[in-house]
Formats: sequence, structure tokens, C-alpha cells
Amino acid sequence: IIDIGPEGGIKGGELIFQGNWQQLRQLKKEKKSYTADYLSGKRKIPIPQQRKKPTGHITLQNLSQNNLKNVTVQFPLGIFTAVTGVSGSGKSTLIQKTLYPGLAHHLGIQTSSKHNKYTFVGDVKNIHHVVYMGQNALGKSTRSNLATYLQAYQHIRELFTQQSLARKRNYTIAHFSFNTMGGRCEECAGDGEIKIDMQFMEDIFLTCEACNGKKFQQEILEVTYRGKSIIEVLDMTVEESLGFFREHRVITSKIKPLVDLGLASLKLGQPSSTFSSGEAQRVKIARYLDANHYSSPTFFIFDEPSTGLHFHDIHHLIIALNRLTAQGHTVLVIEHNMEIIKCADWIIDLGPESGVHGGQITFTGTPEAMVKLENNHTARYLKEKLKKRLSG
Repeated sequence: IIDIGPEGGIKGGELIFQGNWQQLRQLKKEKKSYTADYLSGKRKIPIPQQRKKPTGHITLQNLSQNNLKNVTVQFPLGIFTAVTGVSGSGKSTLIQKTLYPGLAHHLGIQTSSKHNKYTFVGDVKNIHHVVYMGQNALGKSTRSNLATYLQAYQHIRELFTQQSLARKRNYTIAHFSFNTMGGRCEECAGDGEIKIDMQFMEDIFLTCEACNGKKFQQEILEVTYRGKSIIEVLDMTVEESLGFFREHRVITSKIKPLVDLGLASLKLGQPSSTFSSGEAQRVKIARYLDANHYSSPTFFIFDEPSTGLHFHDIHHLIIALNRLTAQGHTVLVIEHNMEIIKCADWIIDLGPESGVHGGQITFTGTPEAMVKLENNHTARYLKEKLKKRLSG
């Protein structure tokens, strides 16, 4: 085991431990290792005391796409549902290729005629939006960063235009943008670096000599808020920025969800293209945890959100998913990770095997009901996670 940490972002990057499991268990207490804590049982992801009850249901009937065998599925609303089953059992066909495009078509988000055949029965009127979150990156442009993705950067720019020097020079929010001419460094077009095309080799990126990597013209950096220039603000961590902008709730409300998701050490100006898949998933969730983003009932679909996440990250992720349901939304995850499955209110299991031997609904119900099944792959492993509750 090679353990890196102790935290993420700027609070990580240290070699905490290298060795075998027996040595990790004997790790000195003064060395902080979340890996050791979770593997040893010192830390655990708690099982919910009670499973939430659905506020309604929607049903898709007689589905036979790919390996689905004329199945009818009822999806509960207002709670946290996990769709489980071995790889190739039909989960993606059911959710990604049927449920999501069917709902999107019903809500007018997608207009493809091939989704007309999906008819929903039940409380579909109670769903106002549908959001699908896959494993795709947040963005490839170096100008796209954490603050821009969370829609906090516009408010930060507006704040800088209100400073006395900015008003004196008639600066607008465009002067504090990487994407428009006026305030950005034109040598690098606001990228902070120059790309050298190496043709048959990997491109080389050099720090822009004109702005020294600061992306803006010097005149723009002379404008400060509480002693910080725009680029110095973007170099702050989420944790630092919450104190810095404490008097501006419109900014902090968009940033604070990152703390709840365990991403407090990310920097506001970190390029979106540099996030790991696990970080990207949580940043996407943070955007919707802003209470002003989606106030009406939304059906959130996540495709394996545990990908790339540590035990400690999963703990924060589950808290965030439950916050979405607490706000009146519906959460559905396609998942193999038992730590997440054990925390779901409801399970829809496909199988029993993969390919032509899958495509059937093998179970729907609570985790406690599922572990009573015999000869079910998900139930066999889930039973280990619930054994203490079952014995109690």
C-alpha cells in the first residue's frame, strides 16, 4: 500500500505510508491516514437509522431494449435509489438509454422522436427537471475554472468593478474576464501560458512572459478588494475564500457546498480540466446544492459517482446526496460500491448475470429486505455491510 495525503489538493501531496496491511495497522497515531482509519474500522460510513419513504412513483412499462427482457420498473420519487447488478446486467440500458432520455423528452429537454415510445405512468407531473451526471470532465479550456463553473466568478468580478480604482478607470466586468479583450493579457489570451506545437511530440506549455502567468494586464491587477487582486483571489482555497467573502452571501452560497463535499482545499482558479473524475463529480453536485439553482423538484441521475473516490470522499458524497433528497429532489445512482448501496433508501437490482443472462429485475426494495435473498450477487456482499444491524 502506498498512501498519499493526508487531505486533498494543497493539503495533500505527502507520502503518508508505504508498506503492507499489517504495517499500516501499526501506523503511529500522530500520522493522519484516512486509509488506515477506514480499513481498521476506526472510521466508518454510517448506515442510515431510517430509510426515507417515497413521495410518489413513476413507472416505465414493457422495456425490451438491448438485453432488457420486457421489464416494468417503478422508480420512487423524493428518496435515494441505487440501481445495482453485475457489469453488463442492463443498468446503463435501463437508466442511461431509457429512463433519462425518456424523462428529458417528456420535459422538452430532448426532442428526438425515438423516445416517444417511452410512456411514464404515475406521478411524472411532480418532476420539473432531470439532470444526468456522467464521468465526463467539467471542461477542457484552461479558462474554465472552479469559480466559473460554480457561477461564482461573475459575482466576484462585479465586486471588483465596484472598487474605487475600477470606477475611476471605468472598468466593467469584462475587464476581469479571461475570455474578452480589455483586461486580459493578449499575449497568452488569458491562459497564463503559451502553447508550443511540437507536431509529432507532445505540446509544450511555457509560462507567459508578458504577464508572468497572471493572465491579466498589470493595470487590472492594481485593482484590489480587501488588499487582494483578482488573480490573488483566484489563488485562494475554498476554505480561505469563505472567510474572505463572508459579507457577500451570494458568493459564499455557491462555494460553501464544496466544504460539505470535502473539497475545501481546492483553489477557486483551479482549471476545470485538472480535476480528477471523483473531484469533477462532486463539483457538479456542489453546483446543484446551491439552493438558488434548482428549487423545483429535480430527478438527479448519477453514473457511478464513487469512481475515483476514497472512503472519506464517499462519506462526504453520501451526505451531499441526502441533502438533495432533503431539498425535495429525487436521487438515483448506478452503483457497484457497497458503501453507497448500503446507504440507499431503495434498491433496484438487475441480473441475475450479464449479457443475455441479465436484463431482468431481480429485486426492488430496501437494503434490509434485499439481504434476505438467496443466490443474489448484490445481496451476498450487502449482507456483510448490514450484518451488525441484522444481528441487533
